[in-house]
Amino acid sequence: MLAACSNSELHKQEAYVFGTRVDVTVYGETRETAEAAMAEVLREFDRLHRAYHAWQPSELTALNDAIARGEVATVSTELATMLTDAARLADLGDNLFNPAMGALIEMWGFQADEFVPRRPDPAALQAVLEAAPRMSDLVIDGNKVESRNPAVKLDLGGYAKGYALDRAAAILRAKGIENALINIGGNILALGKKGDQPWRIGLQHPREPQPLATLPLYDGEAIGTSGDYQRYFELDGKRYSHLLDPRSGGPADATQSMTVLVTPREGAGTLSDAASKPPFIAGDNWRPYTRRYGIDHALRVAADGHIEVTRELRARLQFPSGTAPVTVVD
Repeated sequence: MLAACSNSELHKQEAYVFGTRVDVTVYGETRETAEAAMAEVLREFDRLHRAYHAWQPSELTALNDAIARGEVATVSTELATMLTDAARLADLGDNLFNPAMGALIEMWGFQADEFVPRRPDPAALQAVLEAAPRMSDLVIDGNKVESRNPAVKLDLGGYAKGYALDRAAAILRAKGIENALINIGGNILALGKKGDQPWRIGLQHPREPQPLATLPLYDGEAIGTSGDYQRYFELDGKRYSHLLDPRSGGPADATQSMTVLVTPREGAGTLSDAASKPPFIAGDNWRPYTRRYGIDHALRVAADGHIEVTRELRARLQFPSGTAPVTVVD
């Protein structure tokens, strides 16, 4: 997604965290006020990145080590709450969103800053599929966490960016910032508006270096996209993305990108991240999964480039001239 700003009333700070570019934009405040608030948000992003990193030493890797040893771990209240919520979201999506399958992500080489094109060992992959790790294997009792299944290996890559959006919004609101746009690698949350106009963003085209469409984003709304162009490698002419189907153990390949827009509600940022995964993986059967998460605004670009969009989101979108036909779904 793209968010452009060039105005004296706009203040913006950027950083690289969560393996992606992040930026925070504040409108209508003094430079001193805006910069102090944005700096606090970026510090929080750095804290979250370090605390819940999936393969560098962190609280999350310490928990994974304890699970592998069959031990009970004591975790922070924050992590226990995140895991409880992630388990709820996983259950809603038939475990197509499955943060417990970190072993599969590691096998495909995506737990790394740079990917080495490789296919996993079929026997090792099959062993993980047969062990069927899922979030419901966790037993969470206050700050104590254990797993009934030692194959559980947690990776919050499909959850943490959305959670960070909600944390950023809370920090900005606590500092009296009413108008801001938070962008974490295309997961975006809006506060207020930009002057007399709503914030306006672009949806990244999954195959071209330009927006697929643009739309307004209103106060408290969040938008998230899962795309096969974000983290992937190519091998023998085939694209392998990091969006793995827990049923097959391999990358889901029926969809190029799946965008969901979450209307204002508690945890909108978190939901915008997690809820884009099951419909992406479900392919042609995507719409029932967006309904499960209470999402009416969604757009899918299928593997062949065909665009499907819900009626509610179509009413907001502006497509550039020459866009391929769009199918509206209810």
